Amino acid sequence: MRLIVKIGSNIVAGGQASLNTRRIRSIAKAVSEITEMGHEVVLVSSGAVAAGMKKMGLSKRPKDIMLKQAAAAAGQPSLMWLYEKYFREFKKQVAQVLLTRDGLSDRKMYINSKNTLNTLLEYGLVPIVNENDTVATDEIRFGDNDQLAFLVAALTEADRLVMLSDVAGLYNKDPRNHRGARIVGTVTEVTEEMKKQASASGSEYGTGGMYSKLLAAEKAMRIGIAVNIINGHKPALLVSLMKGTSQGTEFVPAGGRLAARKSWIAFGIRMKGSVKLDNGATKAICEMDKSLLPSGIVSVEGTFSIGDAIYCLNSGGKKVAKGITNYSSDELKKIKGKKTSEIEKTLGYRYSDEVIHRDNLVTI
Repeated sequence: MRLIVKIGSNIVAGGQASLNTRRIRSIAKAVSEITEMGHEVVLVSSGAVAAGMKKMGLSKRPKDIMLKQAAAAAGQPSLMWLYEKYFREFKKQVAQVLLTRDGLSDRKMYINSKNTLNTLLEYGLVPIVNENDTVATDEIRFGDNDQLAFLVAALTEADRLVMLSDVAGLYNKDPRNHRGARIVGTVTEVTEEMKKQASASGSEYGTGGMYSKLLAAEKAMRIGIAVNIINGHKPALLVSLMKGTSQGTEFVPAGGRLAARKSWIAFGIRMKGSVKLDNGATKAICEMDKSLLPSGIVSVEGTFSIGDAIYCLNSGGKKVAKGITNYSSDELKKIKGKKTSEIEKTLGYRYSDEVIHRDNLVTI
């Protein structure tokens, strides 16, 4: 089994803007045990900013992006040194992989990242992934490592994503305000009610919360990846989980696995615009697995080029699909509503009969 383990800032951060070395050693021990069981493990670890805060003499997590990037640059070596130290104690080697959101939007860079992670796993190393905070900007940041963990799970075609959290799982009520709150053992659908109840607030060290974890779990379930949220303060639970004992909350995907390329289209590539469809085209792509033709397009929004990802909206403006377009926004404004036989007459050329081929189209 290929497993992605996401470690939040609250789990690795200690007091006074430092790192919890005992916890990091426990994580290294648990992950090493799992690899000895025959599983492949990729870690997605927060903590660089928390580690950098101590070096820079900061008592609170910086909000300014430049200061945060500086703290990440200062803290990443310390974080990796600890992982290197403790994994070596258990005779395991690690590798650092820093990713950016725009990098995963590019197909070639996406494939290169995928190949690098696969090669590291083939050679028995434990890749430790973090966002490259030093070069990321507000516009291209993953937002938090819950979303990064999901993208890494999709990138590596993992079987399971486990989030080590500062809470023991998803509760039916906020445990801080309700004594009778209990953990929901199994979730087969992430509902809007769950999202409303989830706390979106983080801590002074982290940026995520249960809301972010629910969003990541929802996406993972859609492409066929199981998700667990367990108590990260007890890393040994990770081993227990992989031995078959229920821990925390498990999110069970209902459908089969989505093909790797379609997973990238759905969640890896950034959207550049949209087209509104008539009812016939909406039915064709959503219910009949057909390609999108220009005749079904009513209007075009945004500015995009050939090869960009765009949303398909139904007549009510709701997103129903996402795909890679064969025509630019300017070209689509000229051929929308026209038959395929009229494309060349209108533009003077024709790239394809389809605006979006069904192989490059994912329904939402």
